[in-house]
Amino acid sequence: MNYALLVHGAPYSHQAALSALRFADTVVTSGHRLASVFFYHDGVHNASALMSPPQDEVHLAEGWQRLHQDYGTQLLVCIAAGLRRGLLSADEANRHGLASHNVEAPFELTGIGQLVDAMLNNDRLITFAP
Repeated sequence: MNYALLVHGAPYSHQAALSALRFADTVVTSGHRLASVFFYHDGVHNASALMSPPQDEVHLAEGWQRLHQDYGTQLLVCIAAGLRRGLLSADEANRHGLASHNVEAPFELTGIGQLVDAMLNNDRLITFAP
């Protein structure tokens, strides 16, 4: 079965992001395919390269990156929600004349059309929200 996830919850603020990551791990270890994770609303903060949680906590960004590296899962960040919340890739920072960025590969800023694509081309879209 092919899955896609939609994550609305910010990391470390709500259980949504951690629950989504745990669900994602279960999906792939059960032999299913996790095609993409779309981060929307406050969920875009999961893509921040500046996260530095204490050593005894799950590092959510690294968990998402591992899914991409091990299983090829796309990590899609809503560009409109990201820009509103100060999450920019190097290209977007340059385009807006800003000195720095905090979104790096394998996370990619993209439009809402990618979410629609995930809904249409996967068997299930599971939403995690606070």
